[in-house]
Amino acid sequence: MDFLKFDFREKKITKILRKSRNNKSNDYEFGFSVSHKPFAKTSGKISEKIVREMSKIKDEPSWVLEFRLKSLEVFNSMPMPNFGPNLSEIDFEKINYYIKPTDKNFNSWDEVPKEIKETFEKIGVPEHERKFFAGVEAQFDSEVVYSKAKEYLEKLGVIFLSIDEAIKKFPEIVKRYFAKIVFPEDNKFSALNSTFFSGGSFVYIPKNVKVDLPLQAYFRINSKSFGQFERTLIIAEENSSVSYLEGCTAPIYKKDSLHSAVVEVVVEKNASVQYTTIQNWSKNVFNLVTKRALVFENGKMEWVDGNLGSKITMKYPSCILQGKNSHGEIISISLAGDGQIQDTGTKMIHIGENSTSRVIAKSICKDGGIANYRGKIDMKMRTKNSKSSVSCDALILDEKSKTSTFPKNIQNGENSTIEHEARISKISEEKLFYLQSRGIPQEKSFSIVVQGFLAPMIKNLPIDYAVELKKLIDLEMVGSVG
Repeated sequence: MDFLKFDFREKKITKILRKSRNNKSNDYEFGFSVSHKPFAKTSGKISEKIVREMSKIKDEPSWVLEFRLKSLEVFNSMPMPNFGPNLSEIDFEKINYYIKPTDKNFNSWDEVPKEIKETFEKIGVPEHERKFFAGVEAQFDSEVVYSKAKEYLEKLGVIFLSIDEAIKKFPEIVKRYFAKIVFPEDNKFSALNSTFFSGGSFVYIPKNVKVDLPLQAYFRINSKSFGQFERTLIIAEENSSVSYLEGCTAPIYKKDSLHSAVVEVVVEKNASVQYTTIQNWSKNVFNLVTKRALVFENGKMEWVDGNLGSKITMKYPSCILQGKNSHGEIISISLAGDGQIQDTGTKMIHIGENSTSRVIAKSICKDGGIANYRGKIDMKMRTKNSKSSVSCDALILDEKSKTSTFPKNIQNGENSTIEHEARISKISEEKLFYLQSRGIPQEKSFSIVVQGFLAPMIKNLPIDYAVELKKLIDLEMVGSVG
């Protein structure tokens, strides 16, 4: 599928919704795995049989199974993407598509099986929940094993649970929005996700409710040759607001795994959503994700996207700026090291009058890594007085690494403007000399300069995530000098 093509059905979407580092194990902190016997799993090649088996294990309503089977047909009929990195190494016949780790979802950490609980304790999820978050969800392989929201949120009518639970408890809400922004037909991997989706979050924020602390989801791959296909749906009703954060890690195995998520966000009139991702997959994971938001009048959607891990990442968080005065924003950082390709960017589709978008994309490549920005700004004919600003900065740390920018700007709007700038630079010798002359060691000076380069993104993170990201960047910078 052509990345630059307007590949979602703008009219249908609006109508439906309005109607309703070096790859050494000691360099990667989260490269451990645990021995765990799953409650259930499917096996075998992609087929209608394993789709039906999975749906039966999950005890799903018939409409979900029907959706999965139709999506399987779409997947089988669609070609691989015809842009970006080479994905020919993915062997769809050798992936485990569904592993159910436990027989149920828990709302107390004490009830979670020991080996799974210890995994999340090493990552720090329970501690983060106590200190920083209004609700936490933890997914282990295919299923959410723990989820809990603060009681005061539930009293306000906020819904925060797995998409699987939401399908059973709130089917009418889910049906209204599910797969209406990201269709199975969008691309081959959205079709694959639609076939095997499991886990992911369902967030519903009622009218006039503003969630004061972030909601967090954490996605952990534990099994080898595994495919994780979480699906997240966030609905922010009129005059509401929420901040949602997700983190991702996986063990290091010799065989590759696949992470192919879909995220759909609906931002109603005067609502605001911030979606933050710190992706730190191990370097044996293909990370191929479709994220899209539909933003109505005076709504604001902000993507904050950090991509440090994976073998190949292809991810372009997008906004359809449907309403008047709607705003879309992405602040993105990609770090590509040895053997990594970070192919990231955004799509901003301007439809509403006075709509605005801002893109800040920063990338760092080292040790032969490849970091690309791939973006599209599309001002539709009916938009008026709209503006978009794109800034791409790339930092290359050695002669082996590569960076490229692939923008496409389409300006058909009346009295509308698109600004695009791109810069490529190396570490400033003057800055390094200044820091070292103050007694700061060379490697630490190097890391400080990189941190300064990334400051616009880091300052937008909650304090604990900012500290964690800085620590991860420091680890990535080890050995980059000399």
